[in-house]
Amino acid sequence: MSGEKTEQPTAQRLKKAKQEGQIGRTPDLGAWFGMLAASVMLPRTLSKAMEHAEEMIAKVPETIADPDPGKALAMLKDGLLSAAWTVLPLALTMMAVGIAAAGAQGGIRVATKLFMPKFNRLNPWPGLKRMLGPHALWEATKALFKTAVLGAVLWMTMKDIVPQLMSAGRLPLTALLGIVTDAALSLIRAAAVAGIAMAAADYFVVRRRTQKQLRMTKEEVKQENKNAEGDPLIKAQIRARQMAMARNRQMADVPTADVIVVNPVHVAVALRYEPEKGAPRVVAKGKGPLAAKIRELATENRVPMVQDVALARALNSGCEVGQEIPAEFFAAVARVLAFVMSLKAKGSAAGLHRNPNPTPAMT
Repeated sequence: MSGEKTEQPTAQRLKKAKQEGQIGRTPDLGAWFGMLAASVMLPRTLSKAMEHAEEMIAKVPETIADPDPGKALAMLKDGLLSAAWTVLPLALTMMAVGIAAAGAQGGIRVATKLFMPKFNRLNPWPGLKRMLGPHALWEATKALFKTAVLGAVLWMTMKDIVPQLMSAGRLPLTALLGIVTDAALSLIRAAAVAGIAMAAADYFVVRRRTQKQLRMTKEEVKQENKNAEGDPLIKAQIRARQMAMARNRQMADVPTADVIVVNPVHVAVALRYEPEKGAPRVVAKGKGPLAAKIRELATENRVPMVQDVALARALNSGCEVGQEIPAEFFAAVARVLAFVMSLKAKGSAAGLHRNPNPTPAMT
């Protein structure tokens, strides 16, 4: 059926979906990577926190002995700054991990269209469909699996630490704290690794679901391609304007030409020769009305015109405006330029002249 969405989304459709915030991503990926990064940063953060706490505690007796409000406020300020500088690396690391995770799942883009009010969002039916559809089933399965995996990780971690805690009476307090800290970090890291694996699976499911939602019908693809290519009438108008601009540029270069080779009525080719720039160059050419306009401008600007039927036809069909003439035309054009130079030496170059050595028919 033509209404079935069987086609992959086009680049334009994907771009529009990103602008509207419709990107296949899961927030769990950034959260679990952040937890893993935090488990790496926590030992150093806690060590720094303990050092600052010891420094603060050492200052307490001095403050009590001399209860000056100014000193007390200064100590509080130092404590707050120390706490901020201690936590800052951890916070920056987690923020960087979150941004990197978002970027890896389709880029970072502020979807401004999501802030626009849409009354169809007040319709409860789409929400009920999500609650009772495949999406809800996947979310429920994911929640159960997540609970089971985290429970298994917790059990495996605790079964190793419980025997040590049972004999904690024989251990000093520092050793006990070390055991508890190591166990907590191991638990966090194991949970983070398991969470990342689950988040990766969730990402592929969400991305596949999003791609399915963005699929298009054959008619939608045709319409989008038509829009991308543009309306034929508008394209024709653009081409007409471009051709008009090209003709105007040609006409502006006619007064700078050294000679106009004509046929004598139907074809006109304007040539300019600058030895330091290479071979003679075609600055304008045309047939019919365009040729008449070139001859008119040549007359107004006293540019010599030389009648050479075969050469005019060959130059018009074998050369493009703005390009140097091909090597096969060098000899014929050189004869025309030499003839024009002889006319200029006599002071009678302007106007239409017949080439005394016309070019033979060229193929």
